[in-house]
Amino acid sequence: MTQTSTFPAPQMLSVKGGSLEVFEAGTENTGNPIVLCHGWPEHAYAWRHQIPALVAAGYHVIVPNQRGFGNSSRPTTVTDYDIAALTGDLVGLLDHFGYDDATFIGHDWGANIVWSLSLLHPSRVRKIINLALPYQARTEVPWIEFMEAIFGSDNYFVHFNRQPGVADDILDLNTEQFLRNLFRKNLPPVPPASGMMMINLAEAKAPHGDPIMSDDDLSVFVEAFEMSGFTGGINWYRNLDRNWHILANIDPIVKAPALMIYGEHDMIPQSETLPHFVPSVDVESLACGHWIQQEMPDETNALILNWLSK
Repeated sequence: MTQTSTFPAPQMLSVKGGSLEVFEAGTENTGNPIVLCHGWPEHAYAWRHQIPALVAAGYHVIVPNQRGFGNSSRPTTVTDYDIAALTGDLVGLLDHFGYDDATFIGHDWGANIVWSLSLLHPSRVRKIINLALPYQARTEVPWIEFMEAIFGSDNYFVHFNRQPGVADDILDLNTEQFLRNLFRKNLPPVPPASGMMMINLAEAKAPHGDPIMSDDDLSVFVEAFEMSGFTGGINWYRNLDRNWHILANIDPIVKAPALMIYGEHDMIPQSETLPHFVPSVDVESLACGHWIQQEMPDETNALILNWLSK
C-alpha cells in the first residue's frame, strides 16, 4: 500500500476463519485498547486523522481492514460475511492482543458491526463511538424485504441482493472513477440512493461536490480496491437478511455507554428511537456529510476525545 502520511505499517494477524490486515499504533499504551472499524467502500486508511490523536491521548490503537477489504481474507462464500463472522473477527483481534474488552469506534457499515458486536458479545465492548449510522432496530420483516417495500427494487441495498454480480463488475471496471466521485462532500451512498446511482457514480466523469481528500490519499483507496475488488464488501449487504435471523433472539438493548456522531448534511436521518435501544447514549453532530472523520477530522477528534475523557 502506498502511504502518504505517518500511517502505521500493516501486519497480518490470524483469526478464527482467516486473517486480517491490521494497522497498529500506540503499543506503548498497552492496556488501553481502542479498535477503529471502517465502512463501505472504505479502508483502515479512513482513520488516518484519528490514529495520532488517540495515541497521544494514551490509547493502543488497532485498525483492521475488515473481512473482504485490503489484504484481509476474502472468502468466496457469501455467508462467510454474515454478522457472526464480522463480529467474530473483532473478537479474534481482542483475543490476539490479550484484551478482555475494548472501546470500539465504527463508521458507516463499521458502526453497524460495532452495534451488533455489543449485542452478540456484550462483555467484549467497553465503550462505543459510532459515526453516521445509528442503531438499526430489527424490523418486522427481513431488512431487504423491508427496504424493497419502501424504496423499491432499485435501492442499492436491494440491487446488490437481487442482481448479484452486476454492481461488482461495474465497480471493478471503474474503480478510480467511482471512488473519486463518491468521496465528495454531501454525497453519501445511502437510501434512497439506487443501484443506477451507484453505476452512474462509477461511469460519470463530472465531479459531484468538493473532494474530501487529496489525490495522494485517494490513491490508497484506489490501489486497495483495484487489488481486492468490491465483491467482499458488497457481500456484507448480501447478508442483511441472514443477519436479521441471527439477531432474532438476541437482547436488542445496547448496554455499553455510547457516543453517536451524525453529519448534519448526511442523508442518513437522526434516529428518534436511539435512546430506547441505547439508553446510555450521548448524541453530537457536525456540519458535514457522510464521511465525517475525513471531512472534519479535527472536530471529530475533539468530540471523541472529550467524550472519552468524561
